[in-house]
Amino acid sequence: MNKFTYSYPTKVYFGQKVVKKAFDEELPKVGKTIMLAYGGGSIKKNGIYDELITLLKKAGKEIVEFYGIMPNPTYAKVQEGAALVRERQVEFILAVGGGSVIDCCKVISAQAVLDEDIWELEYNKGRFPTSGIPVGAVVTASGTGAEMNNGAVITHEDKLWKGGIFGTPASFAVLDPDYTMSVPPMQVLSGTFDTLSHAMETYLGDSDADNVSDDVALAVMRNTVVNMRRLLADINDIQARSNLMWDSAMAENGILKAGRLTDFQVHQIEHQLGAYTDCNHGQGLAVIQPIYYRHILEAAREKFTRFAKVVFGADTAEAGLDELEKLIRDCGLPTKMGELKSIVEITPELLRQVADTCNIIKSGPRELTRNEIYDILNEAC
Repeated sequence: MNKFTYSYPTKVYFGQKVVKKAFDEELPKVGKTIMLAYGGGSIKKNGIYDELITLLKKAGKEIVEFYGIMPNPTYAKVQEGAALVRERQVEFILAVGGGSVIDCCKVISAQAVLDEDIWELEYNKGRFPTSGIPVGAVVTASGTGAEMNNGAVITHEDKLWKGGIFGTPASFAVLDPDYTMSVPPMQVLSGTFDTLSHAMETYLGDSDADNVSDDVALAVMRNTVVNMRRLLADINDIQARSNLMWDSAMAENGILKAGRLTDFQVHQIEHQLGAYTDCNHGQGLAVIQPIYYRHILEAAREKFTRFAKVVFGADTAEAGLDELEKLIRDCGLPTKMGELKSIVEITPELLRQVADTCNIIKSGPRELTRNEIYDILNEAC
């Protein structure tokens, strides 16, 4: 394994009915003015909003609400949130939602204390924020593992770009599977595929033989698949949802990535596809991932064979990819571009733009050319 430094900044409160314990322990540590950030308002329909408001008021906090964070959070929304934090002198940000809400808040946190544009800071100057408004996360839709790190995926609409921006990690996270029970089935399954994708992309990065990070990644992948199938039998299986919530966290808390490089080429392709189409992230991954894997199969046959045997109980690398495709179909996830919800028509010209602008990963089984990325995208049509 390579050299690494590992730290885990997020304190996790996991299990049913843990939010009161979390707030009792964590809220006394933060300032009086709290920004409660959420998405489209589903937390007001399922009772989570009322529960959290009651606990925040009981703790004597002044609440500033910031809502309307979209599924693919935009850079403009980040700037709107940062302006509100400054205006209301917010001392703590509580992100309530899935990965989109948490990602947006992590970057809001850092941008709010900077006197310059965070995108310019990171992408033009190569520097990264070292401070921010403290953040806490209450996860209501698992899959992204966003509560486990300081990375965020943001869409910069003006630049037709979607990608990573580093912000402030959550100091604590509440993972209560009960909070996921009102999430629509397709959103649940899309999120679980994102978890599976994170572990697959980590596993297929550059690593030495017989390392524990690969072994743990395979275990997380196998457990994710087992529990995805349990949800297909009963979407309300609370034990399966609980297991998948922790799989999501494990895939992104850094443990699988310790001492090795990662691939994440499919994520880079899907991010740019999302920048142009605003498609669902997990569903975009489901369309692209099997095709990409067949393109790089010979460059990582041994790893794909082990993946097939451990995760799916299949004998060959090809059979493992067949099982992956079958799982996607069984979950009702899209398998073709035309099945994705897009704000624009997906044309060959658009896919050419995606291929020409997406980030190319050099640490995967082999480096792709832009023409091959274009071929992969077209094969997905």
